[in-house]
Amino acid sequence: TWHPAIAKSEIEGGRAPDSIGCVRSFYLQDGGHLREQLLALNDPKHTFTYNILKSPMPVKNYVATLRLTPITVGNETLAEWWADFDVTSGTDDEMITHIGDNVFVGGFAALNAKLKK
Repeated sequence: TWHPAIAKSEIEGGRAPDSIGCVRSFYLQDGGHLREQLLALNDPKHTFTYNILKSPMPVKNYVATLRLTPITVGNETLAEWWADFDVTSGTDDEMITHIGDNVFVGGFAALNAKLKK
């Protein structure tokens, strides 16, 4: 996998990974387990949306979207990843920082390094 926090991932039930409603199971490096479900996929607009069904993070109602926008100058891509969620333990600021730094920024940094190889 490309994200440093994930040791292994798989699609549950043998469904196609691009089928709306499919569930991806993530086994984390720290031993945790996370499950997310694909809610929307728009190939022409380069976006997908998912929600988290199970997470070791203290969140609920977590819905995130990732969007890729081509930048024609320099043949680059703008990647945006955002989420809405409710915090169930700790403070909102702590969880926003954790998800921002470890999920989004950490994921983008690892993906960027992988794509440069």
